[in-house]
Amino acid sequence: METLLDGMWDVEVDLVLWLQSLGGWLEPPMRGASFLGSKGLFLLLLPLLFWCVHAGVGARVFLMLMGSSVVNGLLKAIVVGARPYWLHPVVTSMSPEATFGMPSGHTQSAVAVWGYLAAKIRRRWIWPAAATVIVLVALSRVYLGAHFLTDVVAGLAVGAALLWLVLRYERTLLRWWRQRALGPQVGLALAASLVPGVLTLSLQTLVRDGWTEPAEWTGTVPTDPPAATLEYVFMLGGGLFGAMVGFSVLAARGWYSAQGSLISRVTRYVLGMAGIVLILVVAQVAVPGADGAAAAVREYVLYTLIALWGALAAPELFVRMGLATRPESAQPQGVTS
Repeated sequence: METLLDGMWDVEVDLVLWLQSLGGWLEPPMRGASFLGSKGLFLLLLPLLFWCVHAGVGARVFLMLMGSSVVNGLLKAIVVGARPYWLHPVVTSMSPEATFGMPSGHTQSAVAVWGYLAAKIRRRWIWPAAATVIVLVALSRVYLGAHFLTDVVAGLAVGAALLWLVLRYERTLLRWWRQRALGPQVGLALAASLVPGVLTLSLQTLVRDGWTEPAEWTGTVPTDPPAATLEYVFMLGGGLFGAMVGFSVLAARGWYSAQGSLISRVTRYVLGMAGIVLILVVAQVAVPGADGAAAAVREYVLYTLIALWGALAAPELFVRMGLATRPESAQPQGVTS
């Protein structure tokens, strides 16, 4: 497989170079397009959606994003794909990355998030808009030298497949999930979050122990892509675990309504984001740095705490402060309210 990919990458480098030859004036808009598929944007937008616009849709989009991202991280560890500027020094790196390349995480996340939102909003204009965003994200990742064309095509394919599965089976899965008690829900969430990381660690330990970049990769390769990819998978797993547990506990407590005045919604968002920043600062002070497996554990715990804050602690704080209420229905609404 690696031999086949190496041959394809050699051809695709010419496409990357052609796009970059169009001029540096494209870099700012391409960076902007890439941001539309980034975890940084979603970290800003999804709490806004969940806390301040529609709790049910926000929760489901976040779970969609985290589930898709965990799959993406595992696939990166399996494929061990180069990035264009790792393969050839002639490619300009405008978006340095430490993890393996295939499939494109930005592209896959864009399909998962914007595609899901388009399916739920159900307006005639929304699908063309979502498709435009997805194409721009994919194109930007190639222009910036972060991905080959095959990487973004793989991201599109995996994202579309996961999106179809979620839209097709989410009601059945949610109904099955609600039939479980809270204890089994926590256990299932823990398994779903740890299995990809354990598989990645096992693969790197048993199959690729002592990995070094191939001699054909003559560009600038990061120090330790396997370690960075492992850390990436555990980080996403922690976010998935915290979100699944947080939403499940919140549902058991009567859920949460994002309705309210403009002032209350703005206040919720400011307080909620301040909580995320505080968690990040405390983590940086308490555990400033780690390597290898320790770094993976650190990221798992950190993003579990961030997701628990966003999915459970912040909504409960908003309710206690009188900034939000439970849904009017007496029945817990879970992630469908």
